Amino acid sequence: MSYRPFRNLGSYVLAACAVSFGVASISAQSTLPNAPSPSRVDVFTGYSYYGLSSDNSPSGEQFGSVNEGAMGSGAYYFTKYLGGEFNMTANPNGQGDGFYGYYVGPIFRWPMQNYTLFAHGLVGGVRGVGPNNPGGVGYNPYTWGTGLMAGGGMDYQLPFFHYRLGLRLFEADYRYTHIDFGPANPAIYLQGGRANLNGAELSSGLLFHFGTLTPPPPVKYACSVTAPTGTIYPGDPVTVTGTATDLRAKQPVRYQWSSSGGAVSGNSSVAAIDTKGLAPGTYTVKGHVAQGKANKPGESADCTTQFTVTQFQPPTISCSANPTTVNSGDPVAISAVGSSPQNRPLTYSYSATAGTISGNTSAATLSTTGAAPGSTITVTCNVVDDQGQTASAQTTVNLNPPPPPAPVVTKNLCTITFDRDKLRPTRVDNEAKACLDDIALTEQQNSGAKLAIVGNSAPVKVRGRSTQRKQALAEKETLHRAALRAVNEKDYLVKEKGLDPSTIAVYTGQDGTNSDQTVLIPTGANLDTNGLTPVDETEVKPIPRKPLGVRHAHHHHKKAASSSTNSTSSN
Repeated sequence: MSYRPFRNLGSYVLAACAVSFGVASISAQSTLPNAPSPSRVDVFTGYSYYGLSSDNSPSGEQFGSVNEGAMGSGAYYFTKYLGGEFNMTANPNGQGDGFYGYYVGPIFRWPMQNYTLFAHGLVGGVRGVGPNNPGGVGYNPYTWGTGLMAGGGMDYQLPFFHYRLGLRLFEADYRYTHIDFGPANPAIYLQGGRANLNGAELSSGLLFHFGTLTPPPPVKYACSVTAPTGTIYPGDPVTVTGTATDLRAKQPVRYQWSSSGGAVSGNSSVAAIDTKGLAPGTYTVKGHVAQGKANKPGESADCTTQFTVTQFQPPTISCSANPTTVNSGDPVAISAVGSSPQNRPLTYSYSATAGTISGNTSAATLSTTGAAPGSTITVTCNVVDDQGQTASAQTTVNLNPPPPPAPVVTKNLCTITFDRDKLRPTRVDNEAKACLDDIALTEQQNSGAKLAIVGNSAPVKVRGRSTQRKQALAEKETLHRAALRAVNEKDYLVKEKGLDPSTIAVYTGQDGTNSDQTVLIPTGANLDTNGLTPVDETEVKPIPRKPLGVRHAHHHHKKAASSSTNSTSSN
C-alpha cells in the first residue's frame, strides 16, 4: 500500500480559522435585523475531509487520509447553550481506505449576533476497511469498531428563508478510532491485527434552523366601541372592534365577546351590541382572543372597553275633547298634539273609562253609546316614539243625567158589586169570578206588587121609627158589611187563586155603594189611605161560600119580623 501520512492538518485548520474570524469580524459590524432567537433544532450537511495518521496499524502499515467525504448532523437544543447531537460521517475508499462513523453526544454553543461558536464531544461506532497492500488490494474487509469525536466550529446566520438558513464556516474535530480486524495471519500479507487511529476531520457546508427557544411575544388585544353618532341612545347600533397584535402565523384565531348590558353577536374581531331596552348608564364590553391550545400562556389576551347609553327625552302630549258635555250615545271628537324633543316619529293610541274610542292618529272619536248617563268619561291620549319613550294626557267628557223616571203609582183594577144577592149581600158570587181572575193574573204578572181591597157598603136601613140606638146599629152594620165584603174577596183570592195573603191588605171605604174596589200597588208605589180604614182581620172573619139555605114557613109573625131584622147581617 502507499503511505500517505497526515501532513497538512495544521495548515487546513489555520486557514479555516482565519477565514472564520474574518467573516465574524465583518458580521459583527452589520447586525442582521429581525433575526430570530436561537433555534431549537439545527441540521447540518456538508463536505468533509478526513486526515489520518496511524499510531498502530496491522503489520505496521498506515491507513491513508480520505479527501472526499460528507458529514451530516442533527442537534436538538434543550436550552440556549446545551443540546444533544447525532453525527454521521461518510469517508469512503480513498486508495483502499474507508470509514463510516456514527456518533452521539452533547453539544455546546455560544450564540452571538450573527454567528455561533460550538463545541461537542461524541462517542459512537465506526465501520472501517483497509489498509491496502502495495498492489492496491485490501485484505481486511469492513469491520465495526469504536470511535470518539471532539471538536468545534463556527456557524454564520444568513438572512434567507426567514433566517432559517445558515453557513457552517468550519468544523474541526479530532477523531480516535479503534478497530479489531482479528488475529494476524502471517501467511497473508497485512491480514488481521488491531488499528488504533488518530486523525482530524474538517468540514463545511449548509446549516438549517428549525423552531425557536425564545417564545414569541404574547398576544396583545385592544378593543373600542363605535356608534353612528357621538351619543348612544337605547336601540342605537353599537359596534365593538378588537385589534390583536403578535398573533402566530398560520394559526386559527378565536374571538369571544361579552357585555354587562345588551346582547353581543359576532365571533370575529368585530361584533354588534344590541342596546334596545338598556337603561341609561355605562356598560362594560369584554373581548377575548385566543390561538393554539386553550389557556396556553401567551396565546390569548383580553381587552375591555366601555360605552354609555343616554336616555332619550320623552315626548310630550296634550289632549282635548269637543264637546265636553253630551247626552249618552252622542259622539265626541278627541284631539291630541304630541311632540318629540329629538323629532322622533310618534305613534298615538287612546283609551276611555267608558264607551268606545277609535283612532290611531292625532284625532280620534269617542262613542258614548252604552255609557251611563250622568257619568264622567276619562279619555287618555297616549303617544310613544320609536325608542319606546311614552307620554300621556287626559281629558274628560260629562254625560247629561237621564230624565227623572215616571213616578210609580197605584192602579185601580176591576170592581165587584154585591147588589144581585139580596139575601147574602156580602157573598162573593160566581158572577164576580171574571173580575177576580183578572185581579189574580195582574198581581202575579207584577212581581213584588201588592193588592189593596177596599170594601164599601150602602147605608143599611133599619125598619121602624128611627132612634138614636137604631141609627148606631145601622151604621155599625154598614161598616160590618163593607169589611166582610173585603175579607170575603181576599179569602177567595187566597183560597181559589193561590195568592199570598201577606200581599193583600183589606180596608173599608166611604164610597156608599155595595162594592169592592181593588187597587194594584206596584213596587215603589204608595197607597193613598185617606178615607180608608184598615180592617181588623182578627175580628172580621170571612164567611165560607155555600148555597143559600131553605127558609122554614111555620115561623110566627114575630119570629119572622125578628128574622127579617137579622137578615141584614146574613151573607
